[in-house]
This record gives sequence, C-alpha cells and structure tokens, in this order.
Amino acid sequence: MLLTRLISNDLPRSRWLALLLVIVVLGLLFAPFVFPGSKSLNVAAKILVFIVLAASFDLLLGYTGIVSFAHTMFFGIGAYGVAIASSRIGPSWEAIGLGSLAALAISLAISLVIGLFSLRVKAIFFAMITLAVAAAFQTLASQLSDITGGEDGLNFKMPEVLSPGYLLFDQPILGVEFSGRLITYYMLFVVALVLVLLMVRIVNSPFGSVLKALRDNDFRAEAIGYRTVVFRTASNVFAALFATLAGAMLAIWLRYNGPDTSLSFEIMLDILLIVVIGGMGTMWGAVVAGAAFVLAQNYLQDLLKLAGSVVEGLPVVSQLLTPERWLLWLGVLFVVCVYYFPTGIVGKLRLRALHGRS
Repeated sequence: MLLTRLISNDLPRSRWLALLLVIVVLGLLFAPFVFPGSKSLNVAAKILVFIVLAASFDLLLGYTGIVSFAHTMFFGIGAYGVAIASSRIGPSWEAIGLGSLAALAISLAISLVIGLFSLRVKAIFFAMITLAVAAAFQTLASQLSDITGGEDGLNFKMPEVLSPGYLLFDQPILGVEFSGRLITYYMLFVVALVLVLLMVRIVNSPFGSVLKALRDNDFRAEAIGYRTVVFRTASNVFAALFATLAGAMLAIWLRYNGPDTSLSFEIMLDILLIVVIGGMGTMWGAVVAGAAFVLAQNYLQDLLKLAGSVVEGLPVVSQLLTPERWLLWLGVLFVVCVYYFPTGIVGKLRLRALHGRS
C-alpha cells in the first residue's frame, strides 16, 4: 500500500496508537476549521514545530544513544538564518531560501566538528561538551546585537502571500478566511509531514539499523566492522540539520526570533521530556507526545481555572487548582507518565497490543 511505503513499513502495531496518530494528523490538518481562533492556530503551529524538533532529537538520543545538550543550538541557527536573511534582504522567498541554506551549511559544519572531535569521548563528557558549546552560542547570539539583534531579537516580514493581510479567496471557506496566516500554517504542515516521513525512512533504512546496533552494543558493532565514530557523527549531522529546519519553521511562523525564543535551555528540557514521554527510539512517540505536551503547556492553565471555579471555597484544594500552579501539575503529569509508561506511550501501547495477540 502507498501508506505503508510512505511510513517505511514502520507500522504502529497497535490499534490505539494508530488511532492516536490519526487523531493528531487529522486534528492538525483541520485545526483552523475545527478550532478557529488565533490561539488555537498558534498552538497547532507550535505542535508542528515541536514534532519535527523532538523527532530530530529522538534520532540522536533514541536511535543512536547519544545525549546532546546542543540540539537547541541548531534549532536557533535555523531560526536566526531566516531572521537575519529576511531582515537584511527583505520580505522575499529568496531571503527564506538563502537564510535556510546558510543555516543548514553552518549547522552541517558545526555538527560535523562536534561529532568528529567529541564523540570519541565517553557519553557524559560528550554531553558536557555540547552543553558548553550551546551556552557559548547563546551568549554569542545575545552579544552580537548588530547581527542578531541581541536580547531584543529580530522582527522581520514575510513575503506578501504569507502576510496576515493577504487573502487568497474573497469569501471565507467554511467560515474561515484563507489568509496569509493560514497559507503559512499549511505550508508548515506540509514541511513537517515531509520531514517526519523522511526521518522515519532514515531510521528504517540499513543506516538506521546500524544506529540501533550502536545504541544497543557499540563494542559488538565495532567488532563486526562498523566505524562507530563515522555513524555517530552522521547521526549527529542528520539530527542537527532537521533541528535547523524546525528552527526555520518557527521563525517563519513567528516572524521574530531572539535568544529566548529558540536558544533557551527550557526548550531543550521540553524536547527531552517529549522524547521520554513518547518513547525513545520511536518516531511516532515524538508525534503523539509532542502534540500532547504542547497542548498541556497551553491549555493546562485554562483547565485549572475551570477546575478551581468548581472547587471554590475548599481551602487547600482551591489553592492547588489555581492557574499559577500549572507547572506543578505539568510535573505531576510527567511523573505519572514515566511511572505508568516506563517505555513511553508508544512502547506501552505496542506492548499491550503484543500481549493481546499472544
């Protein structure tokens, strides 16, 4: 079947997982029509970006077993590439293309150097090296105000067809105006879909099989004849390039970029949580958990506000259910997910499906 070939025979192997994937894909496809409004559209666009970003990090952590804290650096490089090019050249497709290509070239060079010189050391030392490089890059981006805009960041415009004031049709479609903002969203949707399918193809190729062999037992893989440094460096490069494209997607959507927007260490923690919750070594985990995590980030406060109004008057419970406590409940949700889904959502669902068939 065409669908099977598209997902490289990496079937969900669980009815519930297949249902979740269908809900996420169709939800993102029809989000502008089912959930109209600027906030819901922003959340949906952020989900697309974080799915690509988390999947690219899973390519590194879940499939290769490499812990890197420099992933958001490549994310920031992609965002800054589009932002700097668009602010210097002007609102044009050439600026987006040149900025993205320049960012990809820079990420390629940096990830190659990091891989060749750092992946020879043990895992903890590599993690520390990447953390130092990421911190140095964030400081550099904050200080080079003439280029990056410093702490204030860069505001820029997109081509006319992507601008909010542009209307593709005179009349609304199903009650929704097909504006430049909607065109931008569907452009990101197509890009995210292509990138995720490409990463699925990579991890299910012979190259991906070698990466999983290195993750499980690098000594055995090296004894067979595989050059571990070469494959790990290639995985580092692929992950960096996909993260760079995710950063470019974010910049295109926000039409702004700054150090806190794409280089924050909080983003690194977010994608780490997404990969762990979804299940390491499963691209579908990044899709499901990425959507769930971003939704929780944006709507947990609203749910707490609603719950607080129900239990208003109860001294302790009402204080715990205030919107200001949303980070506490997000942490509780993470602990619950790790406790009940130690292999992630995808791993748990696949295991249940396997036991159900046996």
